[in-house]
Parts: sequence; C-alpha cells; structure tokens
Amino acid sequence: VQLVESGGGLVQPGGSLRLSCAASGFSFSSYVMNWVRQAPEKGPEWVASINTDGSSTAIADSVKGRFTISRDTTKNTLYLQMNSLKPEDTALYYCARGNVGNYDYWGQGTQVTVSS
Repeated sequence: VQLVESGGGLVQPGGSLRLSCAASGFSFSSYVMNWVRQAPEKGPEWVASINTDGSSTAIADSVKGRFTISRDTTKNTLYLQMNSLKPEDTALYYCARGNVGNYDYWGQGTQVTVSS
C-alpha cells in the first residue's frame, strides 16, 4: 500500500490549493478515504472523508464551505480542493485509508502554509 500526497505549498490568505493523493498497491475503489491534517504542536484533525464510489462526503465544520473532497477511481487518486484559505489552515495534510478514526495507512503528508 502506498499513498503519496502532493500539491501543498505556500499560499496567501484567501488563496486556493488542490491537494492530490496517488494511491497504489490496493483496490482504491474499495476503501473510504480521508484527509487529516496536523498543525504544529497540535494533534491530528480530521478534515474530510469520501465513500468508496464518491457519492457521499463528510467535511469538518472548520472547513465546511471552503474545502471539497473528491476521488477519481480511474486514476486511483484522492483530491482536496481548498479555497478561501486561512492562516489557521496551515498544517501538514495527510491522506489516510479507512473509516474515520480507524485509519490503517497514511501517506507522508504535504505541507500547506497560509501566510502573507
């Protein structure tokens, strides 16, 4: 199993980024997938989840209306579209496989920094 995130970077407040997570080594369409973030000196925070066929999503209140999770099962890729970014969104963003709170594999993370 391999999960490889990309797309992070430095962005000004109000800006946008799209994160990607390339999955391999397992049947991607068979698993719930998630984005989880960890800010400096804080514990992991669940951000969003998507079901196996992409028909249902769940978004944390802290990012609702600004972030969108999606997946492309033909490309084995998970996405997180992040709009209207705020400094408090600064964190290391991970994709994780499994039901919420019961992740069995994580990627290495991609850094998102929101700063002027």
